[in-house]
Amino acid sequence: MRILLFGNPSTMHSNLAKGLRELGHHVRCISHRTGWRRFPVDDILLERRTDINGKLAFLDYLFKAIPILWKCKGYDIVQLNGPMFLEFRGSYMKPFYDFLRSHNRKVVMGAFGDDYHIVERMLNSDILRYSDQRIGQEIREDEAAKAQREEWIQDSRHEVGISKYISADCDAIVACLYEYWACYKDVYPQKTEFLPLPIVSQPVETFKENFKCKFPIRVFIGIQRERSIFKGTDIMLKAAQDILRDYPERMKLQIAENIPYEEYEKMLNGSDVMLDQLYSYTPSMNSLLAMSKGLVIVGGGEPENYDILGENELRPIINVQPTYDSVYEELKSLIFHKENIPELKRQSVEYVRKHHDYHKVAQQYENFYKKLLTKDVIH
Repeated sequence: MRILLFGNPSTMHSNLAKGLRELGHHVRCISHRTGWRRFPVDDILLERRTDINGKLAFLDYLFKAIPILWKCKGYDIVQLNGPMFLEFRGSYMKPFYDFLRSHNRKVVMGAFGDDYHIVERMLNSDILRYSDQRIGQEIREDEAAKAQREEWIQDSRHEVGISKYISADCDAIVACLYEYWACYKDVYPQKTEFLPLPIVSQPVETFKENFKCKFPIRVFIGIQRERSIFKGTDIMLKAAQDILRDYPERMKLQIAENIPYEEYEKMLNGSDVMLDQLYSYTPSMNSLLAMSKGLVIVGGGEPENYDILGENELRPIINVQPTYDSVYEELKSLIFHKENIPELKRQSVEYVRKHHDYHKVAQQYENFYKKLLTKDVIH
């Protein structure tokens, strides 16, 4: 198959491209740098400049995007990282999507992050016990949650229309997390599919010493300054800092704030435990990368996460509820029972290799694409 992966959220598409190429497919991947994170680029880089004024940046990006898009023809599958697959306002997106739609066989939209249906379902339904928009029946009123509603519900950036248009028009929708699948399964049940995130694991020999879990316990937390409250990192950091204050001999805290991906990964290599994703049911790419290196995750590991994967035995994630007390108590229990950490580390590696190995995930995508190419989807 000829496959085009448009966008590269947190290295997800570049990992998938690697697996699909090893299966013999012709794959192109268009990557964005995503600001300061500086994720590794796979294949084609399409980046909007930030060192010039807005109008010039728009024109520069447009002149780079058009010749790249002109070559995006004749693919069996085009998979978009979401409805906002280009760095334009929503009102400019439709002709670019229509071009891809008319010059390729099938278009798949990724439910890999925020879009209208995900934010709307999180806000207005009871499908999740907690989310980026609600905790129980209480709507979140922090500035980041309000900004998410402003963008995707109030439509201040004109993105709702293109989100609805692409999700209705595309041939299939692929969700990478339980939460995203839960939001879409009732909106488009006939064309929504859950497929796991792909992770390129390192050989166990490169980190087997990490299984021994030296003392004090090395706890890592990554902070995106502008999204700290939104993702609950502020609460997790406060709990970790208080544990460090109360039991300084038992724990060492490593904080990575707004650092490039390469430096971030190096810091992970020297850690035992990672705090991540307070409001998530499932581990994200960062969490899974850490687990593949033998770290224990304190964060999102709800039963629904294991159920959707069909996992009945492994339970490597220390699941926490979205509260300070839950994070504090679970982290305290972990550092006072360090004898449990080696087994949790072992399970973390096994979990990733069992469910998220890029070879296995690429095979699942291959089967999904082949099935899609042989049927007409009912919208």
